[in-house]
Amino acid sequence: MMRGVTGRLMLLDTASLYFRAYFGVPDSVKAPDGTPVNAVRGLLDFIDRLVRDHRPDHLVACMDADWRPHWRVELIPSYKAHRVAEEHAAGPDEEEVPDTLSPQVPVIEAVLDAVGIARVGVAGYEADDVIGTFTARAEGPVDIVTGDRDLYQLVDDARGVRVLYPLKGVGTLQLTDEAWLREKYGVDGSGYADLALLRGDPSDGLPGVPGIGEKTAAKLLAEFGDLAGILAAVEDRGSKLTPTQRRRLDEARPYLAVAPKVVRVADDVPLPDVTTAVPRTPRDPAELEVLAARWGLGGSLERLLTTLAA
Repeated sequence: MMRGVTGRLMLLDTASLYFRAYFGVPDSVKAPDGTPVNAVRGLLDFIDRLVRDHRPDHLVACMDADWRPHWRVELIPSYKAHRVAEEHAAGPDEEEVPDTLSPQVPVIEAVLDAVGIARVGVAGYEADDVIGTFTARAEGPVDIVTGDRDLYQLVDDARGVRVLYPLKGVGTLQLTDEAWLREKYGVDGSGYADLALLRGDPSDGLPGVPGIGEKTAAKLLAEFGDLAGILAAVEDRGSKLTPTQRRRLDEARPYLAVAPKVVRVADDVPLPDVTTAVPRTPRDPAELEVLAARWGLGGSLERLLTTLAA
């Protein structure tokens, strides 16, 4: 989707969704040859439900072309370091994924392509960055579907940007807007990245500032506005920082100098020129028929195609 395209845009954090599908649908769901296809069918069911419930005009399956970009690791070497598979890895930076999920990912990609759902991954960037760039360029409302709280930073009521966070499948979604963020975390969308980098995130290998947890981070942001305001308060001996907070923040300056670039999603990714309109008919019906038979996609694919046609 490029400038000038209007209507509701739905952005899928595809890996987040197929991981949920994989763990939510039993691996007894198999292709005719016995290969598990629980992630494939589960994802198709998710997309069917999302399109039926939210009726987007545009739909993009955003992909991780690089789940641990070198430019982020250079700034914070611990970034996602614990997720790197140390044994049996095909490469130096392969993420540990369940054995029966990896073979399903190419099938997911082939099915999305044959259906005609735009699928975008950009070399050197995570899906989050693709989502951030599509969101920045959107001229209409945006629904971001993800199980990753990092994307809360994109929530913007004025622009109609919200996060649909799956609580149970995608039938029960937490509609994350600024009011919800303020009640839960004490910040709005633009403040969430600062909150996240201050408190740290073990799941992403972000150390945070020692001794500054979520509640303290929220209080500091309420008092001083943003990270720049907090750092100015470190310099200002008359500010309301406690001596311990001042010392901890001062000692964390090297981390705080690079963390914003790592934590904030990029909004300037070179996106390919793709057709993002929700497809009413399959892009490649013959290929889709072959895939459906080969992988036993059955009702999951049929329901999605019916919903898209409607």
